[in-house]
Amino acid sequence: MFLSNERLLFLTSLNFENSKYLSTIVLHFSGLFYMKKIKKILIANRGEIALRIIRSAREMNIKTVAVYSEADRNALHVRHADESVCIGPPASAESYLRTDKIIEVCKNLGVDAIHPGYGFLSENAGFAKLVTDNGLIFIGPSPQAIETMGSKLAAKAAVAKYDVPLVPGTEKAIDDVQEAKDIAKEIGYPILIKASAGGGGKGMRIVEMEEEFEEQMKRAISEAKSAFGDGSVFIEKFVTSPRHIEFQILGDQYGNIVHLFERECSIQRRHQKVIEEAPSAVLTPEVRQAMGEAAVGVAKACNYYGAGTVEFIVDNNLNFYFLEMNTRLQVEHPVTEEITGLDLVKEQIRIAEGHALRFKQEELTFNGHAIELRVYAEDPKNNFLPDIGTLNIYKRPQGPGVRVDDGFEQGMQIPIYYDPMIAKLTVYAEDRATAIQRMLRAIDEYEISGIETTLQFGKFVLSHEAFTSGNFDTKFVDHHFSPDKLKTEENDDEHAVAALLSAVLLDNAKQHKTQNSARSNSTSKWKMRARNL
Repeated sequence: MFLSNERLLFLTSLNFENSKYLSTIVLHFSGLFYMKKIKKILIANRGEIALRIIRSAREMNIKTVAVYSEADRNALHVRHADESVCIGPPASAESYLRTDKIIEVCKNLGVDAIHPGYGFLSENAGFAKLVTDNGLIFIGPSPQAIETMGSKLAAKAAVAKYDVPLVPGTEKAIDDVQEAKDIAKEIGYPILIKASAGGGGKGMRIVEMEEEFEEQMKRAISEAKSAFGDGSVFIEKFVTSPRHIEFQILGDQYGNIVHLFERECSIQRRHQKVIEEAPSAVLTPEVRQAMGEAAVGVAKACNYYGAGTVEFIVDNNLNFYFLEMNTRLQVEHPVTEEITGLDLVKEQIRIAEGHALRFKQEELTFNGHAIELRVYAEDPKNNFLPDIGTLNIYKRPQGPGVRVDDGFEQGMQIPIYYDPMIAKLTVYAEDRATAIQRMLRAIDEYEISGIETTLQFGKFVLSHEAFTSGNFDTKFVDHHFSPDKLKTEENDDEHAVAALLSAVLLDNAKQHKTQNSARSNSTSKWKMRARNL
């Protein structure tokens, strides 16, 4: 039942002291107001994010259900959830991506809502629709928002009306090579060929000169088809030496949207983030405000609600351009939580229950500085190739301002079937310099053996002048890192340890010699004295 014109005019004429709740009140009077207390959540994910969601849910007195594959039978999220169900073999396609089995578990166990975490089904519009069609709450945005932002071309078209800066390029998919060449020449090289449905660097090619264009375009289309089932590509100007800066946003189901400031995500390998921090070391208050407003505009363009992230590329002059929107919780959300004091998982759940946002933009502030290092089971000395094995030693760092989000403990296996991330090591301090030193201390305290990790790579980055000065971009690894740098550092450490050990042994030998000499002298004196008696 909808409001009559008279009642609507009456409501809108009221002088509400806190106008952000007006839309909520209107929906309530119209009979459309919907709010449901969530009592049980199924977590359609695994590892550290599943454990992270379980902890927040427990603090809200909400029961949890873990689903797991046969490879994760002994995983921590399985042990910590109130209930757990095995849904298939190790391969993701036979377990964590089995939407039918996930819905079946929900029905069998009386689940109210599903939290998808990140990865797997988190940005699958079809899954979000399936969840709601089965009378369950999807803890995330609407299927329509996911679908719109899942296509880079659709996303660009949607945000254009909100005056969001866009990188110069094509507004639609293109497959005619000659036409694409002409456009690239008009834009000016270097250019970027990108898969419309892409992500993680797949289906993306940088073209420096016209002679390379045709071959690179064919490769991008082929890779896009293979990775996403969609060969659509588009062209845009390649911003050299870009920074990757993203804004966390939150929106409720009544049109209220805020941003929770930025995260600097420029330290990457293979177009994937390794170190993130908040706030950025280079944004001025004016640029931060402009980017925040643009991020809110992107969210409004698709009627977004829930937690999401709007990503931008930023050039040397702090000009910024919309890159894409991730319609889910991000891996690096802890740094935002540390500087704002908010629990983003709890906020997601409240929004899904139908609550309005508890704060307005002008009420939000950030304090201090946070840095996150993704601890991957990878070998930085061998092109960051994933490593598998047993965590023979696994001891987390501790102390003030140190947070570890993980899903492992000592003695557990790192499975080959999933993302190789072991943990997210996050530190918080009153300023950036202190946060860097705290992270270096935490890295030194983190003991992992049995596999190769990115811990020493993280130490290399945080000790590098380019990082400490804030003068870096997404090409940090290309410009500053090579495997021999870590080997040199490790050799230096080994030499230092060897030198220290030699010094200790030499000192012990001297002491032993002195003691023996003293004993000898003492014995001689006793003998002489005995003879004299």
